[in-house]
Amino acid sequence: MSGSYKMTHLAVLLALNPIVAQANSSTEAQNIERITVTGSRIVESLDEVPASITLIDQQTINENLQVSSELQNLLAVAVPGMAPGTGSTSNFGQTLRGRNVLVMIDGVPQDTPLRNGGLGIRTLDPASIERIEVVNGATSIWGNGAAGGVINYITKKPGDGAANVVLSQSIRSSLVKAEDSIGYRSVLSVNGNAGKLGYVAKLSQEKYGVQRDADGDIPGLQYGLSDSRQRDAFVKLAYQLDDEQSLQFSYNYYDSDQDAKYRDVAGNIDLGEKTYAVPLAAGEVAQGAPQGPEGNYNLMLKYQHNEVFSNTDLVVDAYRQKIDNVFFWSATLANPEQGFDGGQSAILSEKDGLRAVLTSAATLGQVDATFIYGVDVLQDVTSQPLLDGRIWVPEMDMGSLGLFVQSKWALGDDWTLKAGARRESISVKVADYDTLRLCRNAQTCSTPMAVIGGKIDYDATTYNLGLRYRWSDAFSPFISYSEGFEVPDLGLLLRTATVNDISLVQSEASVVKNYEAGFSSQLDALYLNVAIYRSESELGTGSQLDSATGIYRPVRSPQKIWGYEASAEYRLSDAWQFSAAYGHAEGKDTENDVYLGARQISAPKLTSSVRYRPGADLSVSLYWLHVFNRDRFSPNADGFYSGDQGPVNSYDVLNLSANYQLNKWQLFAGIENLLNEDYFPARSQSFRYGTGYSVKGLGATLNMGVSYRF
Repeated sequence: MSGSYKMTHLAVLLALNPIVAQANSSTEAQNIERITVTGSRIVESLDEVPASITLIDQQTINENLQVSSELQNLLAVAVPGMAPGTGSTSNFGQTLRGRNVLVMIDGVPQDTPLRNGGLGIRTLDPASIERIEVVNGATSIWGNGAAGGVINYITKKPGDGAANVVLSQSIRSSLVKAEDSIGYRSVLSVNGNAGKLGYVAKLSQEKYGVQRDADGDIPGLQYGLSDSRQRDAFVKLAYQLDDEQSLQFSYNYYDSDQDAKYRDVAGNIDLGEKTYAVPLAAGEVAQGAPQGPEGNYNLMLKYQHNEVFSNTDLVVDAYRQKIDNVFFWSATLANPEQGFDGGQSAILSEKDGLRAVLTSAATLGQVDATFIYGVDVLQDVTSQPLLDGRIWVPEMDMGSLGLFVQSKWALGDDWTLKAGARRESISVKVADYDTLRLCRNAQTCSTPMAVIGGKIDYDATTYNLGLRYRWSDAFSPFISYSEGFEVPDLGLLLRTATVNDISLVQSEASVVKNYEAGFSSQLDALYLNVAIYRSESELGTGSQLDSATGIYRPVRSPQKIWGYEASAEYRLSDAWQFSAAYGHAEGKDTENDVYLGARQISAPKLTSSVRYRPGADLSVSLYWLHVFNRDRFSPNADGFYSGDQGPVNSYDVLNLSANYQLNKWQLFAGIENLLNEDYFPARSQSFRYGTGYSVKGLGATLNMGVSYRF
């Protein structure tokens, strides 16, 4: 980074300091409504929930959207237990409290747990989101896939009155080297109400130019954003049938593809060398098809009755989802015997689901009780073929039935007790199949197996119990125990099978036991949350390199993960607000007494923000991410690391955003990586699964635009 560039941006930060000092005289706090629906499947106040829940409001979403539309970055900054962002389209390795997280849109699961491709976070445009609710830690409330917690994108609701139309246009460019980096983003949205019908509609398109790191080079293309395009269409219609009944229809379509005329120059992270991209030579053709979602959609119909019978509400959701995620071209999918010098895979998944939830209120003696009970039904068909016609993961046909009951007991004015159970029954059918012969080079190939298919059944009952005591606004402690049920990444186990019968594959499911204690505190203008946790599973999933075949094979072993988190918000005045969050997680394979790698355990991180809003017209925000060191493993005999065991060195990223309201116009701008920090993201530093991960983080990048409200 040049000296003049660095001094210019340091001057911006230094200029803020006197303003901060002058604002110290104001201490008036502003109360913020804190409610959640994800924590227990009904709307309730956070001070009734004996668990750690992070709420990301509309203001925070908008501020980060002015910098970047990537939801990974927002979650990494806002959620203490979330691993740092990967700087790519993939959230592989971005766990929550060291375990897989279930991503949902309005309660509809977006992940493909039968073959987890690590793409669930990036499933819709953030302009469609009203708020994000994150349940930190295993929960039995939502069933399979929520071993680390839940991220629920709550989409926008219809507005009141006549149509409200907003058009937004922005451009984006590298500040290090603008050449070929300019992109644009367009969003058109409308919402309103016409009698009993409410509506929301939104169209967005974003086109990236090439991305550039702090040196002005183009990061490697694997899971990359350079020369990519994203399109999203969202519509929601809500009709009030009568005073008690309503019907809602929603549809979301999302696709993204990278069609870059570049090729990668492989680096070696052990030598400090980055992987970067260069233009194709004359006559050279890019390998493979464009990577990204080919056209994923969610379709949901919701019926709600606020008094289906005495003191009982009913909500029924029916949904359908289709996923077609195309991955990058890889030379490790080669088979010279059949004439393949590599390959490209796609995860295909179709889900049909039905959820029915009843909520009953009752008074038992002097105790007010709420009972939440119902059923979740899901049919999921998932496979992972190669685009050249080979079958890498055969079709897996899963049927799932979940029965659950949750209860909440108001024990006087100060105590809330919550208890519940869930019964999960899952059946997966797989036909006979052959594993692929794959070669890393002419000498290193896997041995194909003819595997007899069949049916795999999973049954489990999980429980949760929690207690919160509202001693005062200043101190509200809680303790909880919750179990999460998780079927392993079955597709990964099947494609690397070394046995001839599916019944011999080590495909047992795991029950994750999560223990947590913490407290929240409201002290005038200060809001504080602190939690410590521990989770255990008898059959976690890791990976180990098979040197004979060059394939990373799954390893099942008991695991223990522990950690602590703290977050704080302080409203100095109406104009100034500060926040900070710290998350630290650690984990071990308890059978072999070795630490878990970066696929699960991320380096500790600290995030903070400063917001300045002197009036209704102007808002300025500064976000800081600091990732700490993590070094738990020794290198191999050659001095290099393997798998996910590379050391992580600390780094810092600053983002700045601002907007100004001028009548119907809003002007906004944001700078990602304000100081042009030259760094490898935590995942790049720790992963050794191929040179494609050895990419540097994005350099200083400007995003600026305007919105007009008709």
